[in-house]
Amino acid sequence: MRILVVCGAGASSTFVAQRLRRAASAAGLDWDTAAGTERTISTAFADLVLVGPHLADRLDAIRAATRGPVAVLPDDVFSDRDGTRTLDVARTSLFDSPPTAKGTS
Repeated sequence: MRILVVCGAGASSTFVAQRLRRAASAAGLDWDTAAGTERTISTAFADLVLVGPHLADRLDAIRAATRGPVAVLPDDVFSDRDGTRTLDVARTSLFDSPPTAKGTS
């Protein structure tokens, strides 16, 4: 599973991606997580794109740039020090939502 965490400049998303990777590993999941910016979405293959809350107003453009599901992270994502809440968001976005057409996830 490949998860791309997106923020404005790629800095804060790096921390979120690292924490998510550790939480996924602790849960026995072989997930590859990476950080990026809105510009990297179209060139990155991802099963899920997690978007920083400060980019929620760009959601339509982000969805148009990728084929997989897109989820906005909660406002307090940066306080998720062990990554478990972010892991819950990712799991819910991947497994608990019905399949959707491109751009409607």
